[in-house]
Amino acid sequence: MFGRVRAWSRRHEKLANALWASPLALFCVLTGVAAEGSAQLGAGSAPGLPGYLALTALLLLPLVWRERPLLSFSAVALVSFGQWLAGLAPVPANLAVLVALYAVASQCLFRWAMAACLVAELGVALAMVNWYRPTFGMFFSCSILVVTVWLTGLYANTRRRYLESLEERAERAERERDQQARMAAAAERARIARELHDVVAHNVSVMVVQADGANYALGTDLDQARAAVATISATGRAALAEMRRLVGVLRENESAPTDYTPQPGLGQLDELVSGFAVPASLRVAGTPAELPEGQQLAVYRIVQEALTNALKHGGPGVSATVEIDYSGTDVLVRVTDDGRGAAAPRGAGGHGLIGMRERAGMYGGAVSAGPRQGGGFEVLARLPLAKEAA
Repeated sequence: MFGRVRAWSRRHEKLANALWASPLALFCVLTGVAAEGSAQLGAGSAPGLPGYLALTALLLLPLVWRERPLLSFSAVALVSFGQWLAGLAPVPANLAVLVALYAVASQCLFRWAMAACLVAELGVALAMVNWYRPTFGMFFSCSILVVTVWLTGLYANTRRRYLESLEERAERAERERDQQARMAAAAERARIARELHDVVAHNVSVMVVQADGANYALGTDLDQARAAVATISATGRAALAEMRRLVGVLRENESAPTDYTPQPGLGQLDELVSGFAVPASLRVAGTPAELPEGQQLAVYRIVQEALTNALKHGGPGVSATVEIDYSGTDVLVRVTDDGRGAAAPRGAGGHGLIGMRERAGMYGGAVSAGPRQGGGFEVLARLPLAKEAA
């Protein structure tokens, strides 16, 4: 219940502050009406009922600024000091000094709380000066009241800071727990990846050995060749089953729908270039080579990333040209644009060029990128034609 009350008070801060000061305001109004403004709590002139109500309003209105306790306390203290200078008798609304003192002690730093306590004690001393026959016992009793309110505010401040530290500690522990869980999951995925490598490497080695044996046995012993082929088939199925199991564990988000769409390759380059947000054209030179799927995917991603860079940094009205050249010993991929080139602002935190270099490096290739003379930007990638493993 208290949590709901605090949440409501945060949403309606002004109204909550008014309700917080309303009991004292009601008490002051009822006291003034009952006494008809003639009662005096000590020596000094009585302000009369209109003056009493005006003075009460001046003393209580600053309490609405509870979110600014120093300003509230300063306003109440100044009004009380002006009341003392005018020689007006104390009124019940002067208790607003204690309310504002509690707010300062419970919300501000200790030095401000101490200063507010000293100001309140000074007010008690000034009130005793104009009091009829003041005694040390009266001053001591009023001082005890002031110090009690001040200590209560300090305790509330300490309690609030302690609870905030507990909440922060709990949030930090939760973040650390989540981080440790992610680290443990990453370590487990790394272990599974190593197991996957060992399984695939072992099964592929077995398949290669059996394939060589079947090749030698084809001309002499057909039964042995059939047995070797059967072993290759069984080993391949076992390897695929193990790969599916381990790769399924490696997936980070099991709730996401599985995408069974084949990875793009050279056959989808035309669709990529023609449908990209940047106007682009595709040129192919030489006879297209039969590249492995992984190398085709690398070429596709390099072109995609280069066009994305043209879109991000080329400026308005940029267009691009994609060239694929198979005529040499390497597959040459060149993506050029007519954008801002060297004048383009550098983006922070981009990893596009790093990713392109890593993809090309997997196949012994290289990527260079930079502004062109006369304007624009160029990305050039060379990937050696992949050869079948012996």
